[in-house]
Parts: sequence; C-alpha cells; structure tokens
Amino acid sequence: MKTAVLTLILALNAGLLAPLAHAAGDAEAGAKLFPRICGGCHQVGDSARASFGPQLNNLFGRPSAGTTDYQYSDAMKSAGLVWTRETLTAYLEAPKKVVPGTRMIFWGLSDPQKI
Repeated sequence: MKTAVLTLILALNAGLLAPLAHAAGDAEAGAKLFPRICGGCHQVGDSARASFGPQLNNLFGRPSAGTTDYQYSDAMKSAGLVWTRETLTAYLEAPKKVVPGTRMIFWGLSDPQKI
C-alpha cells in the first residue's frame, strides 16, 4: 500500500495530475482525488495492472492503446495519440470528444483544479 501511495505521489509530481498538485502545491490532495475519480478503473504503482481500464504507469510518452495487458477499443487503437500533459488534459476534460467511440465510461472533468 505504501508503495502505491508513493508511486501516486511521484506520478502527481511528474504531471499525471499536475494542475491540481502544482496549482495548490498539495500532492496529498491529489493522492486523495485519484482513488475517488480514477482509481475505480485505473491503477498505478509497482503492482499495477489493467482492470476496467489500463494501468497508468509511465503514461507520458506512451501511445494511446500502448500497453499489452488491456483490450482497447478500436477507437483508442486508431486514435494515434501520444500521451502528453496536453493530450491527457484534453482527454480528461472531454474523453469522447478527443477519442470519439472510446469505451471509457467517464463524462469528463470541468474543474481545472481537479484535472
């Protein structure tokens, strides 16, 4: 459990949820937000694996549909995205706008602080 929390905090500092962590300077708040909003489907950390969604370790620089342990939608496979802070921010705001046909069951975040 400690490893997962530490990995999440490192991910926050690396930019996974950077606007929240950096804007407020509060990685602890980000560590609480991730499980509530993302953690039901996604995992991070040493033992992370695909679940209802792909694991999010080493996300930045990875192409969309870029892990082998998750069955992606055809839409995500053909999206041609590379995950950066900008593409992830856009996707978190409006997943179905960025990748029409995605299977991700998430309406998006309108609050920039949460993104």
